[in-house]
Amino acid sequence: MLTEIHIENFAIIERLDLQFLPGLVTFTGETGAGKSIIIDAVEILLGGKAEINQVRAGSERASVEGIFRIPETVRAQVHAILAEQELLDEPDFLTLGREIRSNGRSVARINGRSVSASLLRQLGEHLVDVHGQSEHLSLLHVNQHLGLLDRYAAVDSRSDLQNQLKAYQQTYQRLQQIGHELEKLRQDERDAARRSDMLAYQIKEIEAAHLRPGEEEELRGERNRLANAEGLASLTQEALLALDEGSPEAAAASDLFGQAAHALASLERLDPSQAALSEQAQSLLDGLSELIRNLRLYLESIEFNPRRLDQVEERLGILHNLKRKYGDSIPVVLEFAAAAKRQLDEITHASERIQELEAEQERLLVQLGQEGQALSQTRQAAAQTLETAIEAELDELHMSGAHFKVDFHRQPDLLGAPMPDGQRLAYHANGIERVEFLIAPNPGEGFKPLAKIASGGETSRLMLALKNVLAQADHIATLIFDEIDQGIGGRVGAIVGHKLWRLGRQHQVLCITHLPQLAAFGEQHFHVAKQVQSNRTTTQVSQLEGQERLMELAQMLGSLSDGTLQSARELLHIAEQQTAAPGAQKS
Repeated sequence: MLTEIHIENFAIIERLDLQFLPGLVTFTGETGAGKSIIIDAVEILLGGKAEINQVRAGSERASVEGIFRIPETVRAQVHAILAEQELLDEPDFLTLGREIRSNGRSVARINGRSVSASLLRQLGEHLVDVHGQSEHLSLLHVNQHLGLLDRYAAVDSRSDLQNQLKAYQQTYQRLQQIGHELEKLRQDERDAARRSDMLAYQIKEIEAAHLRPGEEEELRGERNRLANAEGLASLTQEALLALDEGSPEAAAASDLFGQAAHALASLERLDPSQAALSEQAQSLLDGLSELIRNLRLYLESIEFNPRRLDQVEERLGILHNLKRKYGDSIPVVLEFAAAAKRQLDEITHASERIQELEAEQERLLVQLGQEGQALSQTRQAAAQTLETAIEAELDELHMSGAHFKVDFHRQPDLLGAPMPDGQRLAYHANGIERVEFLIAPNPGEGFKPLAKIASGGETSRLMLALKNVLAQADHIATLIFDEIDQGIGGRVGAIVGHKLWRLGRQHQVLCITHLPQLAAFGEQHFHVAKQVQSNRTTTQVSQLEGQERLMELAQMLGSLSDGTLQSARELLHIAEQQTAAPGAQKS
């Protein structure tokens, strides 16, 4: 529940600090005093759209901050959201903040840390339900009716709706997956002829080349040797001449080194302490002999073969062409061929896979139809109870001739889920039917959609009736009603007040009202007034108790007089009697 709110420089509110109690909290005051602005501030706090014109004229920024006690009913969901964002500070309380700057920028905060406005909205859905005037009421949005019915059905301990809905949605999701896969396969099948010819050509071209990893590097080395064979041979012969063959002008290095090794061997015999020198010389002489032998082998391997050079060049050209088309290296080209084979295999066996998926799709459609039918039966049973309960509430709200109906609309579809009677129905994520609430406000009139038939007062009473019926199903702790008494007279106002008070046994209810009969049931009463000081308009809010509250109710009835004061006393007395009477706690 909302325990505190601080508003600063928001519209005509300069500064406002309010603390709220559980139960029914009422706001009264003249039209235009700023009552709805307080509700607007709460909506901004819950992630609503921030606009520059909400910043008080002459101010750089507007700010709203609220402290919420997290109710047990939604604590797990709220904690999960906060923990995921590392924003969980206290287990029982939560602080939300919003700042709107005159340059158009807005800042959202949770527990003092900046967050996105969407995260505020996500949390706000668990904390506060704001019901503005007619155009904002969820009752008028047909797409919300099914959710309201399901929430009502879920309260019944005998109902298995939640498990039924979960099973249905799992089947629905699997059907969606199969549908997407089938669509892709059928598209591929349409392109199969063109695609398979291309894949077959690519595979044949790559396989015909008999590629081998590392081949390109070997060929490049061979091409280098073939292209430079004459120079390689000349350099090798020059080295052999110096090392082993010598010339008339100079002895070979091997001969000279042999002489040196022989001399050091003789030195060792005369001075054994220099044996290491003799061993080192012999080792170097052996290494020199190994070098000469390897040079002769290399010279023999050098090939003067222009034809082989042409073959190597041609092979490298083939490899270059394949890399240009299929990848930047031989392994990548080979992987391309493997992938092409897999794709060709998929195309070849696509018809088989399509048949398998179509069979599974039909099986799941039958299963979905059965699950949807069971879900529908549970909803229809709940709808009958809901209709009776709401009509009883409407009767108490002086709409005794009104009838309420939950309409189930099914749409035939040749590709839909099969029913026991052989008909196929369209299906969606939440069932096999669309649900709409209908109303016949007066006897003899047919049922029509709420948005088309309900007046402002009737819509307000319908919302109140529905909220009372759904009170146990509604886990949101704080409910806000902006002028729920629109179009309601004083006689019904007391009944509405009593019902809001009863709703306050399970929720915190904040209500803006112009009816003293309703305001008399408030357990906390705020008066909102507009004052002009130094040519500036400012909203002031004061909590009324005792004589001040009595005078406010009297002024709401008419000009302040002994008669209106007495009537105000009677309203408070009636409210006190009804809230203290046996069964008053019943919702």
